[in-house]
Amino acid sequence: MNIAIDGPAGAGKSTIAKLVADKKGFIYVDTGAMYRSIALYIIENDIDSDNDDAVKAACDNIDIKIKYVDRVQHIYLNDEDVSTTIRREEVGNMASKVATKKVVREKLLNLQRELAASNDVIMDGRDIGTFVLPNAELKIYLTASVYTRAKRRFDQLVEKGETPDLGKIEEDIEKRDYQDMHRDIAPLKQAEDAILIDTSDMTIEEVVDKIISLI
Repeated sequence: MNIAIDGPAGAGKSTIAKLVADKKGFIYVDTGAMYRSIALYIIENDIDSDNDDAVKAACDNIDIKIKYVDRVQHIYLNDEDVSTTIRREEVGNMASKVATKKVVREKLLNLQRELAASNDVIMDGRDIGTFVLPNAELKIYLTASVYTRAKRRFDQLVEKGETPDLGKIEEDIEKRDYQDMHRDIAPLKQAEDAILIDTSDMTIEEVVDKIISLI
């Protein structure tokens, strides 16, 4: 069975998908981590992300592998486990940018579809229900207000001992929303047959229970 969860940055897709996958015994496929891995390579190798030829050449040098330990996804970039490193804020912003590149999307598409063809999966991203898994048995569009998403990110960073700027986080989220919704290739949008869930006033447990009832 394939479950597609789409939605904007900070809507809680990864957190929710992991919990649902754990309760249902499915494999969770974090497609954002794949894009973040490519973004990390671009940043660490000082590659001009606006140069399509340079990005294509980079993709040729990138090997991404996914391994599951107790159904938890670990992502390897050229044999290095980057599961933690890719969560940095600047990597997320770069991922939104490189995800607009056709060569990047093509590189990851086959890997995503292979995982879905051979496993019960919950896959989250921006274009899973509309493009990657158009025949998924259940499609969810998970969203929340910009302020709610920014405040959640703010609280996460404060917990880590950082001193973030809430206004700046809101700006970044609005910018990423615009990029994701207006890119030429597979833009973020709600699939016609997807069920909309606005999590602004819901607890994590409520969202998980809602999706499990839909499954």
